[in-house]
Amino acid sequence: MKYYITTPIYYPNSSPHIGTAYTTIAADAIARLRRMKGDDVFFLTGTDENAQKIIRTAESCNMDPHSYVDGIVEKFRELWKLLNISNDDFIRTTEERHEKVVQNIFNRLYEQGDIYKSEYEGWYCTPCETFWTQNKLADGKCPNPDCGREVELLKEESYFFKLSKYQDRLLSYIQENPDFIQPASRRNEMIKFIEGGLEDLCVSRTTFKWGIKVPFDPKHVVYVWLDALINYISALGYPDGEKYKKYWPADVHLMGKDIVRFHSIIWPITLMALDIPLPKKVFGHGWYLSREGGKISKSRGNVQDSFELIRRYGSDAIRYFLLKEMQWGVDGYYSEDDLVEKINSDLANDLGNFVSRTLAMIVKYNDGKIPVPGQDTELEKELKELSSSVKQAVEDKMLACDPAAALEFVWQFVSRCNKYVDETTPWNLAKDPASRDRLNTVLYTFTECIRILGIFCAPFMPGVPEKIKPLLNNQDLFSDWDQADQWGVLQPGTHVQKGEPIFPRIDVAALMAENPPEQAAEQMTEASKEQKAQVKSQAMPELKEEISIEEFSKLDLRVVKVLEAEKVEKTDKLLKLKVEMGQEIRTIVSGIALHYKPEELVGKKVILVANLKPAKLRGIVSQGMILAASQGELLEVLSLSKDIPTGAQVK
Repeated sequence: MKYYITTPIYYPNSSPHIGTAYTTIAADAIARLRRMKGDDVFFLTGTDENAQKIIRTAESCNMDPHSYVDGIVEKFRELWKLLNISNDDFIRTTEERHEKVVQNIFNRLYEQGDIYKSEYEGWYCTPCETFWTQNKLADGKCPNPDCGREVELLKEESYFFKLSKYQDRLLSYIQENPDFIQPASRRNEMIKFIEGGLEDLCVSRTTFKWGIKVPFDPKHVVYVWLDALINYISALGYPDGEKYKKYWPADVHLMGKDIVRFHSIIWPITLMALDIPLPKKVFGHGWYLSREGGKISKSRGNVQDSFELIRRYGSDAIRYFLLKEMQWGVDGYYSEDDLVEKINSDLANDLGNFVSRTLAMIVKYNDGKIPVPGQDTELEKELKELSSSVKQAVEDKMLACDPAAALEFVWQFVSRCNKYVDETTPWNLAKDPASRDRLNTVLYTFTECIRILGIFCAPFMPGVPEKIKPLLNNQDLFSDWDQADQWGVLQPGTHVQKGEPIFPRIDVAALMAENPPEQAAEQMTEASKEQKAQVKSQAMPELKEEISIEEFSKLDLRVVKVLEAEKVEKTDKLLKLKVEMGQEIRTIVSGIALHYKPEELVGKKVILVANLKPAKLRGIVSQGMILAASQGELLEVLSLSKDIPTGAQVK
């Protein structure tokens, strides 16, 4: 089955940033999954270089446009390589192969009467590369909510494309094909926009020379939004190329919500005029917003150095965070604090710790060899059923361009694997020779869970299988998606090793030492006082006054096991926990719901202040306090890695 997926082509007016990276990472994850399923995938990305803003940026750097974009394009290529982007082609609109197709299409549209010459007078926003009529301006400025900058009145001879001629045909197509524009909110916006009436589109400029010349009138250059959109077929060799015949129409055009209008109006009308099939889906995801407010964009000056973030945290961690935090159809939020918290909680604690501790038990209890499994119990059967349902759910969500939801299902399996360890208690089985067969089954299941997790993670974090591979004796086990719900693949007797953690915890103290909050705050502008206060608040709190050993000994700290956990209704921060302390069951209300999902705590052994006077919170009597460490927005419950019985005293 063929599968063609594209990102938009990006403006190379400055280095790529996190907001830019999301679209490419999401497209890459979808492409990787389709390849793992055996599809014949073509994945396209590239750069949109024939824009007026490129000229102005290059001039500000005292460079000619071509030399300037060459340097920036290399930055894009370098970043995509660091992020393990698996694109099959990278199209530049300054390439000859693209120029020829654009001129061919312009000629054809002109000859059939869909393009005509006239004179244009209107308001132009250079950053958005968009013309606006007077009645669309917002207080005389660009109406784009992410822009709002000055516009300039232009009057020049131009060629126009008859969008109005195809208005009714496009509207009918969108209404008859509800999946064509997704999510539904974007589709409804486009229907409303078209129903308001389409004006013919200015498709040439004469006030500058940078761009593709109109072949029969070379004083004109082709307007960027006709030129750029054609890349999706010029890269395939339209009209006679084998790739064009094989892969068109595109299965998904993936992009940010701000350019959906161009892709769902100008582009399909162009294709209709050329009698070319329309792409199957145009998907407009949300923006990444900074926690301090506003879209992350170069124009706002709130971008972070993508290369520095990868150096600091690794590409897999960046990929995971960006994919996980962008919920379907809405905006996502980015902050480095959130990134570190996700790395430590999801990747280090949940995934990495499961791999490390289970392999360590195989090394300890079976000399590092995968044992021969015995009979399955209900626990193993439940894991196998879950892997099958997760596999299908991930496929469905990725087909709907929803990596965040797909990762939610993957992490259901991660959580269940961790719970399986606590339920089977291999450390107890190892003490009893009569339980050897059961221990072998548990240890074997551990290795199969690790293998399946490697497959589940591969589309999203392609470095994870490469980290797991040497731990499982360098077996190539992660490229076939169909094996994600097949069990019994690993051969007993295979040597495994614990190795280094696949996701080490981020040392927040060391990270802050590298970039001290006081120093970071000093670098902020006067306009960022609120952010400055937030950064300083992350510094280590002052030590409290000294106490005597007698005063400390009044605290009764006990090991407890979390049996149940649920959110307290009508609160964001509170979890209600049932914990086991020896033979006693207690109820605890803990303000950790922003940092832990209830299922993440079940089975954990944690530390309880057991002699704290009971208190009623939201009508629930809380019989103690769970200990946790926190710094800024980071929080982690203190838990035990060894099998110490509940009720044991912490001294």
